[in-house]
Amino acid sequence: MSFNFQLDPLPRGVVLAATPLGNVGDASARLIQALGQADVVAAEDTRRARNLAQALGVEIRGKVVSNFDHNEAARAASLIESARTGTVLVVTDAGMPIVSDPGLSLVKAAREAGVAVTCLPGPSAVTTALALSGLGVGHFLFDAFAPRKAGARAAWLESLRTQERAIVFFESPHRIAETLDEAAKILGGQRQAAVCRELTKTHEEVKRGSLAELAQWAKEGVRGEVTVVIEGGDAASFSLEELVDKAERLSAAGMRLKVACKEAAAGTGASNRELYDAVLAARREA
Repeated sequence: MSFNFQLDPLPRGVVLAATPLGNVGDASARLIQALGQADVVAAEDTRRARNLAQALGVEIRGKVVSNFDHNEAARAASLIESARTGTVLVVTDAGMPIVSDPGLSLVKAAREAGVAVTCLPGPSAVTTALALSGLGVGHFLFDAFAPRKAGARAAWLESLRTQERAIVFFESPHRIAETLDEAAKILGGQRQAAVCRELTKTHEEVKRGSLAELAQWAKEGVRGEVTVVIEGGDAASFSLEELVDKAERLSAAGMRLKVACKEAAAGTGASNRELYDAVLAARREA
């Protein structure tokens, strides 16, 4: 593959590079150059890195080593030594290293060792999903993967009730239906959202609608890699009755009552003790 412009020489040090989410045509000229010229390619999956290079028509001449969640901390020291005299290219399976992917351990080690770190920008599931969502996303929060456990997920969703910024997060296709159903119950069924799956790939799909509609749609089964965008909420205050209900939902999900009350009252100005007493009173009445 050739280009009608001159690329700067590949810098010495650690180079983080974004890789295509699915469509290899999204690879940047700088990524192609780096794959062919780096002294070391530290890849989340070495097989995928080689397959990407082959698809791009470039030969990896440097050493290819694995650098994934369970070995990146131990691998950092040797990669830093390589980066002192050459270029260590860090790539993940798709998207940008460090953003819910390996790379942080190496960057921290490089900073401590005084080794230069730069980045080759490119594809991102986060910004792609935000752009496709059709929602107001001028301000947003990225929360990586939704919590797996029911109690933690309920507490996380509760924290978003009065969050005015849009939320973008990743979710497993096996849990997306459950997460959307719970989100509809906690955030409100009419709150608008978008489920983006298989971004940039052949079967890319963006499903937009209310949380209630999306929860119903997801029950039929969702495949592929999923990114969710939910519009921001209102920063309105809650009545004590609403906070009691919120605390009870957290408690039912497995959280200790005192902790649930503290979580429910956070950011509302309500007293933790007052809410705790109100929950006990409501239980006695029931």
